[in-house]
Amino acid sequence: MKLLAALLTIVFTSFISFNLIAQPNSAKQPAKIKKDAGWQLIWADEFNTPGRPNPNNWNFEKGFVRNLEAQIYQPENAWCENGYLIIEARREQKQNPAYQANSTDWRTNREFAAYTSASLTTQGKHQWQYGRWEMRGKIDIRPGMWPAFWTLGVSGEWPRNGEIDIMEYYRDSLLANVAWGTAKQYQAKWSTTKKAITSFNDPNWAQKFHVWRMDWDEKYIRLYVDGLLLNEVNLTKTVNQDGTGINPFHQPQYMLLNLAIGGANGGNPSKTTFPVRFEVDYVRVYQKSK
Repeated sequence: MKLLAALLTIVFTSFISFNLIAQPNSAKQPAKIKKDAGWQLIWADEFNTPGRPNPNNWNFEKGFVRNLEAQIYQPENAWCENGYLIIEARREQKQNPAYQANSTDWRTNREFAAYTSASLTTQGKHQWQYGRWEMRGKIDIRPGMWPAFWTLGVSGEWPRNGEIDIMEYYRDSLLANVAWGTAKQYQAKWSTTKKAITSFNDPNWAQKFHVWRMDWDEKYIRLYVDGLLLNEVNLTKTVNQDGTGINPFHQPQYMLLNLAIGGANGGNPSKTTFPVRFEVDYVRVYQKSK
């Protein structure tokens, strides 16, 4: 009987210990990367604090910004809730604060916008050169939506500063892009990969969270979704073609998260039911241990 009791005690203690270890923490923790990979977490936003995104990490773009998009960007469309960053696009008439009568600039000649959304950027606050950049998020793939997780170089005008689209979606496809300068001002040289959402063979793909990742070093940029390599760019080929010899991917880049509507690529949002959300679980930046 004593032997049986001792065995039962060991089994019960092991069961309790296992359950304590197996229970997830209430707050999200940065993903653990194998030590032999040599990666060290250097920055993250887990969005665990309810309310406005951390002002030490993020700026907001405002107004009409790029690509003939239909929305005005405003801070009111982004907040943290239940451990997620919510970027919400809305169908609502909003006055353009930059409106100028008789202007020929599309950013200022529209008195009103029919949509609002948000765009967050670490510009001027955080920037990194090389490393592993990750975002876990859920995107809405209905018509007119154009969510993105991307980066821009800190120095130079676009595209000679370098652009990396770690996650971009529009018109039924994911895109993984890298852009740099050509001989013509404001004209980009693109390395682009498109992957149709239907190719995942999952009718519920857009209802799930996915992990987008960039691995960037002195030689390559590699872009992934859920561990699947989408695009690999050899950095010996990304020198700006303007005669300067500058390679924009050998300088720091800052991060952007935004949900655009319509515009040059997003498609027609008129039949989409709003509001629409781009939900972000976390963003993390790792670098190789020295």
